[in-house]
Amino acid sequence: MEIKKEFRILGIDDAPFKKTDEECLVVGTVFRGGSYMDGLLSTKVKVDGDDATEKILNMVKKSKHLSQLQCIMLDGIAVAGFNVIDIKKLNKLTGLPVIVITRKKPNMKKIIRALKKANEKNKKSENEVKKKLAMIKKAGNVHEVELKNKKIYFQCSGISEEKAREIIRLSSSHALVPEPIRIAHLIASGIVLGESRGRA
Repeated sequence: MEIKKEFRILGIDDAPFKKTDEECLVVGTVFRGGSYMDGLLSTKVKVDGDDATEKILNMVKKSKHLSQLQCIMLDGIAVAGFNVIDIKKLNKLTGLPVIVITRKKPNMKKIIRALKKANEKNKKSENEVKKKLAMIKKAGNVHEVELKNKKIYFQCSGISEEKAREIIRLSSSHALVPEPIRIAHLIASGIVLGESRGRA
C-alpha cells in the first residue's frame, strides 16, 4: 500500500449523548490525508448497544465515496458509551484497513469495570459483557506513535503497524489526533450541542 498525500480516510466519531438517550449520532468525515474534507456521512447507534459494527458497515457500504476510501479511522473502539466496534469484521467486510486511535493507553481493568457497570444499568446479561470484551481483545495489541513530542495510541486491522503509523502521521496535520476524527468530533458535537465542545 502506497501512502500518498491525498490518501482517502474515513474518520469516525460519536456525538455527546445523555444517559437517558436511546440513540447516539455517529459522524464520518471523508478526508484527503490531513488536508481537506471531501464528504460527510452519518448514522445513529444505540447507547450502550451492540449495533455499532453493523450500522457503521452499512454507512460505509452505501456511501458514494466507498470506491475512493483507503482506510477507516475510529476515535476509540466503542461509540455511544459501550457500543463496541468489531474492527476485524469491519476490515473484512469493507476490505478497508481499520485504525483505532486513543489519546491514552487503554486500561483493561478500568474498561472491564466500566463495561460491567454499563451492563448492570441496562440490565444486560453477563454474556453481553463477555462478547464485548472478546471484541476489544480481538482488536489486537496497542501500539504507540509520537506526534508533536507526545504519544498517542492505536490498534489496527488489515494493515501493518508501520503503515498505520505512516497514515496517522500524514493525517495529523493540525493537532495531536488525525484530522478526519478531529473534524468528525467537532461536527458531531456541534450538531447535538449547538456548538462544538471538547476534543476528539
